[in-house]
Amino acid sequence: MSLWLRVLPLLLSAALWSVIVWLWPSHTTPDLQVVAWVNISLLFLLSMVLFLYGIRLFLQKKEPRPGSRLRAKLVIGAVGMLLIPAGTLQIAANQMVEKGMDVWFDVRVDTLLDRALSLAQGFYGRIDQDMRHNLVEYANDDGLLSDVANFPASYRSLNSRMVEILQHEGWQSIQLYDRNERLVAAVQSEGLSDFKPEPFSEQASVTLTMGRISSELLNLENEEMLAVYAPIIIQQRIVALLKVKATLPTGLIQHARAVESDYRTYKELERHRQSIRDIFTHAMLFITLIIVLVVGLVAVIFSRRLTSPVGQLAHALKRITDGDLDVSIPNASDDELGDLVHSFNRMALHMKQNVEAIEKAQVDLSDALTSSRQRQYVLETLLANLQSGVLLLNEHGEIRLINQSLRELLVLQPSDWVSGRNFSDLSRGKLHLVHEFYDELSHQENETLQRELEVVIQGEKRHLLARGARLNASGLSGFSGYLLLLDDVSQLAEAQRHRAWSEVAQRLAHEIKNPLTPIKLAAERLQRRFREQVDNHDVFDSCTHAIIAQVERLQRLLADFSTLARLPKPHCKQVECATFVQELRDLYSAYSRVRVADMPSDLSCYCDADQVRQILINLVENALAATEDGQKHVRLYLTSDDEMVYFHVEDDGDGIPESVRPHMFEAYYSTKSTGSGLGLSIAKRIADEHGGDLVLVSSENPTHFCLALPVQEPEVKSTEQGLENA
Repeated sequence: MSLWLRVLPLLLSAALWSVIVWLWPSHTTPDLQVVAWVNISLLFLLSMVLFLYGIRLFLQKKEPRPGSRLRAKLVIGAVGMLLIPAGTLQIAANQMVEKGMDVWFDVRVDTLLDRALSLAQGFYGRIDQDMRHNLVEYANDDGLLSDVANFPASYRSLNSRMVEILQHEGWQSIQLYDRNERLVAAVQSEGLSDFKPEPFSEQASVTLTMGRISSELLNLENEEMLAVYAPIIIQQRIVALLKVKATLPTGLIQHARAVESDYRTYKELERHRQSIRDIFTHAMLFITLIIVLVVGLVAVIFSRRLTSPVGQLAHALKRITDGDLDVSIPNASDDELGDLVHSFNRMALHMKQNVEAIEKAQVDLSDALTSSRQRQYVLETLLANLQSGVLLLNEHGEIRLINQSLRELLVLQPSDWVSGRNFSDLSRGKLHLVHEFYDELSHQENETLQRELEVVIQGEKRHLLARGARLNASGLSGFSGYLLLLDDVSQLAEAQRHRAWSEVAQRLAHEIKNPLTPIKLAAERLQRRFREQVDNHDVFDSCTHAIIAQVERLQRLLADFSTLARLPKPHCKQVECATFVQELRDLYSAYSRVRVADMPSDLSCYCDADQVRQILINLVENALAATEDGQKHVRLYLTSDDEMVYFHVEDDGDGIPESVRPHMFEAYYSTKSTGSGLGLSIAKRIADEHGGDLVLVSSENPTHFCLALPVQEPEVKSTEQGLENA
């Protein structure tokens, strides 16, 4: 229910209470009191009914019964339509009675009485004004001020001055009070014999305090007097109060009293006119209230019969809104409301049938949605945990989905690789091979494609296995596009290459090992047996030495093959780093260009000493080979942190070309004609198996290799941060 309908009964109740207060009888005739009390009783009854109804509406928490608001509006409308003409008739009748009373009582008498009162009051005001004006002049008189200032020495002069003023003005008396409200001098027209001290009046106290002239009217037994008070101010300070009294003319007062008496008599007569009008008003109000009560009762009965079917319809609609479709309204009368009830019953039946069909369809859709969400959840979880990189493109080449594994694999910027971007615009640089793979997939007839790609990402060569499939629009999704899967198979390719070379090494070692020793022995025997028998010793020595040297080179090559094929598992323990430093210093003491730095004796690492020694010797040998020409140096020194020990080998050689750097640690890759290409590969493998790493820090100026080994037994084989710090 709206707020105004809740407030309206309370407002009407308040209006009736104001009417009750206005009509409350006081000192009226008995006949008028009876009618007034009857009207007040009826008004009180109506106000209480409205008040209780309004309170019930405010305290009602639930919605009112269906049809109650319409019923209230009908009752209010019927009563309101009655009150408007009834109120108009009431006002018109009151005006007619008022006009009749105006004719009965002549207003000129009232005017004459008012003028007489005004004349008397004007005469009194003139006397008061004259006394005030004269008293102000005397209060500011220099002689009087001098006498007051020199009091009591000037008492005689002051008294003479007051007598002179009294005789000149014809006043009744003059009195002088000091600052403490004490009478210090007084004169009167009858002499001092009949002088009676008067108490200090309140008006005099106000004048003495405020410093302003004032007056008051004194009513005595046989006469009326006017008293005027004026302060005496010396040097801006109130020092005394001057009081004068004058008797008002006796005839004037008597005439004024007579006018007032006649005026009161006239008003008393006029009040009788008001009583007649009030009786008429109360009688009209009584009739109006009776009619309002009867009409209100009839309106309530009529509205209840009219709104009962409407209320049933509203209640039924509310039940339908709450979900109860088993609603049926009993048959109503054969009129428009009855037709409305029949139509509602048919609508409710059809709605129930439709809702049942919708609920069945909703259950089917809910089952389908649940299944779809489960599939979506499984797909999202699979993509999030899938190690393979996934890239989904639509038929126009726009990115629709990309998982985190692909971002990490290709080191992609999240701000660029977002949904909606075109793959062709972003496929530049390191991803041109991926784009070529996508382009081949999109232009071929086959639905799938698989290729191995070799890309360089952040200076590191990676082998990627790319698989692609064309998605054709089918089913409910209607999506068509391309799905690309990228897997990092660098470690797998490296393992396969190592395995292949290991097999080759084993076969070569098996095939070549047996004839090498007899060939070498035969060459040495030829040197010892036939050297003295040949004519040209230089040619003979050169040939036999060449045979022996090449056989030794083949034996070394077979040893490297065997090492690569069957590299033993390291047996690690705590080894002091100073041991390696001292061994290398002693081993290369003959080389003046090798400089080995000293290290603290308490520094140790967790490793296999023999294998680490093999790595360091290999690095130093490579550095010596790079510094054979000129006065170039080789430096060996150590650094450490809390987790790793770093062996640094630097040389001032010509450096390593950038084209060779990506292949430095590949097996059987060498730039030397006499090298096997296995030294750095074996060293890299040993470092990895120790939980460390071997990296090329710089390729020139100087050429710098760093071997990282753990201080303690490693748990996680990750040394990139340590290498950066070193």
